[in-house]
Amino acid sequence: GFGGGGGVRIGDAAPRREGTLSTARPASNGAGASSGASTSARPAAASTRTLREAPPAPAPKAPKAPKGGEPGPKQRMKLTLDMVERMAEGDDEKQRSLTSVRRAREREKQRRTVPGEQAKVSRDVVIPETISVQDLAARMATRAADIIKYMFKQGTPVTLATMLDADTAQLIAEEHGHTVRRVSESDVEEGLSGAEDAPEDLAPRAPVVTVMGHVDHGKTSLLDALRETDVVAGEAGGITQHIGAYQVRLKDGQRVTFLDTPGHAAFSSMRSRGAQVTDIVVLVVAADDGVMPQTIEAINHAKAAGVPIIVAVNKIDKHEADPGRVINELLQYDIVTEVNGGDVQTVNVSATKKMGLEQLVEAISLQAEVLELKANPNRPAEAAVIESRLDRGRGTVATVLVQSGTLKRGDIVVAGGTWGRVRALSNERGQTLAEAGPSTPVEIMGLEGVPEPGDTMQVVENEARAREVAEFRQRRRREKSAPTTRASFEQLMAKKESGASELPVVIKADVQGSAEAIANSLEKLNTDEVRARVLQATVGAINEADITLAKASGAPIIGFNVRASKEARDLAEREGVEIRYYAIIYNVIDDIKAVLSGMLAPDIRETFLGNAQILDIFQIARIGKVAGCRITEGKLQRGARVRLLRDNVVIHEGGKLNTLKRFKDDVNEVQTGQECGVGLENFQDIKQGDVIECFLLESVQRSL
Repeated sequence: GFGGGGGVRIGDAAPRREGTLSTARPASNGAGASSGASTSARPAAASTRTLREAPPAPAPKAPKAPKGGEPGPKQRMKLTLDMVERMAEGDDEKQRSLTSVRRAREREKQRRTVPGEQAKVSRDVVIPETISVQDLAARMATRAADIIKYMFKQGTPVTLATMLDADTAQLIAEEHGHTVRRVSESDVEEGLSGAEDAPEDLAPRAPVVTVMGHVDHGKTSLLDALRETDVVAGEAGGITQHIGAYQVRLKDGQRVTFLDTPGHAAFSSMRSRGAQVTDIVVLVVAADDGVMPQTIEAINHAKAAGVPIIVAVNKIDKHEADPGRVINELLQYDIVTEVNGGDVQTVNVSATKKMGLEQLVEAISLQAEVLELKANPNRPAEAAVIESRLDRGRGTVATVLVQSGTLKRGDIVVAGGTWGRVRALSNERGQTLAEAGPSTPVEIMGLEGVPEPGDTMQVVENEARAREVAEFRQRRRREKSAPTTRASFEQLMAKKESGASELPVVIKADVQGSAEAIANSLEKLNTDEVRARVLQATVGAINEADITLAKASGAPIIGFNVRASKEARDLAEREGVEIRYYAIIYNVIDDIKAVLSGMLAPDIRETFLGNAQILDIFQIARIGKVAGCRITEGKLQRGARVRLLRDNVVIHEGGKLNTLKRFKDDVNEVQTGQECGVGLENFQDIKQGDVIECFLLESVQRSL
């Protein structure tokens, strides 16, 4: 063994070269140490030297410390082992030093990395109108650093996020030996909807029914009666402020999906969305109220969407109910009911007394049968975003209505300018679902951002595709909004120059639809003199960033069905930012309207007092010229405004009547027919025959 004081015997691996080799420990006479030292210093010579046989060495003494530059015991042992292995393999060639081995490896590495030595792989690179450096590198299957280096050499520093135009990207790709295929930006969305379904793949689906009508005409109460629940009790002020989506199983087992839309005027865009995703519109009209403004608007939405209408005349249990009046009023808007020979079904109902509900269900079933509603459940899902909000603890929550295909947990979806993976599906009762088929309304979680209500949501094959489509849509929205932003800026500057007053507002709501409705309602209050400028209308709780924004612009924060966090409340108190909480949209509009009215410049009204004819002019010390006058009409009043007329031409206006004397006494007013002395404030150019007109100015507060 090594280090035991004995030699190593070399057997069959090297015939006729049997001998011993000194170990790392030196012999007693020092020969071993000198032999080891010479071996370590001259390995090439040692490899060719003939080994002599030697008797076993006596027990070694303690090792001596290496002298000068001599190697230590561990180094000698490594070299000795290496020599033994090579000798065992019969390596008679000259052994190379470690340095020469390293040099050879370096040369080999350099030879392999010389440009042009390796065969380049030419790829077909698809380039859109704009592409980032990182995306281009991924499509070229090369390092982004190579592209950055290339652009730097061209004199254009770039980063991973730098957007390149198509020409620059094509030049880079071709320089790297790739072929380029240019595509338009619009091609990004191609294929999202998939191929058209074959007739044999279609299966019957539940009808989607949107309940529309004027506020307080009983839409939600009617749905409650059909669902045998009480939703209206949970609505602030008893009015619907969100789109509610429910699926009801009827007594015969048939399923019907109902969408409940708000009736308040502020929610016009919500009603429009409801009409666009529905199959049938149930128009609810109160029998005691008749056709109202939002009833007319709902009719127009349904006509624009080409959706059949069923008229539900509600509240027929009331004494003042007059269903015939409702039917006749609808004729003015081209709604011809079956009673009048048309094709529009009419049902008299009472939500509170649960009258006529079966007839309404029959009418819906009949209309659905006529429409032959079908969809393919065995394809990637496509859905419409009904509502969206930011939920604390759950993130983005979107209510969607599946229109075709089946939406499953784990699907990668893109909705408008956002995307994500569906983490959870739940119905309106809060029950978790594994999947949702056509005509099913569900709440989904997992989107990266909050989509806009009305956006189409589609399932895509992978995250890269979803991200590409979402980024394209975001970019397109920015480009579309850019001209609007410029126009708005110009209008803002024009208003500023004209002295228009602005009320900046930050809106935070529980759902996107409510934030949008409030912003639209405030915009309608704008006039040439005052305007409400919505800095931000988003969903979610009020946070510190909102307080900072409001502080910077001097804006109040409107919290609609949301509250501020403790940190945000503390910051608002320190910064003096006002936060107002609301649950009913009426109150938001009324309060902002009152604030804007207070910002209006008051109306200045002129009240005529009287006229006086100047008969003579007197010069009085310390006062100046004083006119001797006779009151020809009305009266003169001290401190009132005056206007001086000469030959019916106004030569002075705006001064005050600061001196009014009757004989030698100062008086406050002088009546018709009397004579008096009059002195005008800061005006001395008065002549005999001039007329002094006296009047008062009063300001009257205006309102919107």
